[in-house]
Amino acid sequence: METQQAQKQYHAASFFQDGTPVPDLLTEQEAIRFLRLDVDGPKDPATTLEYYRTENRLKATRVGKRLRYLKSELLNFLDHQTTLTSKDIL
Repeated sequence: METQQAQKQYHAASFFQDGTPVPDLLTEQEAIRFLRLDVDGPKDPATTLEYYRTENRLKATRVGKRLRYLKSELLNFLDHQTTLTSKDIL
């Protein structure tokens, strides 16, 4: 049974900042927006996503010739990054 906080986090993760719904399978540009790498982030967000993939921090799914990102994978990535950051702070 989900807690209220978990439900709120899921709900917040279901929409981009502009209010449009986040699909379950995201393009590279949508993944960049979802992770907010386009907001005061790295100079080249696409290279950052590639780095996360090559370091096995983030998994992508190939659909045809394109890479896509499962929303659940992006949420797991954020959860893992939050855990790493929390350890650094303490």
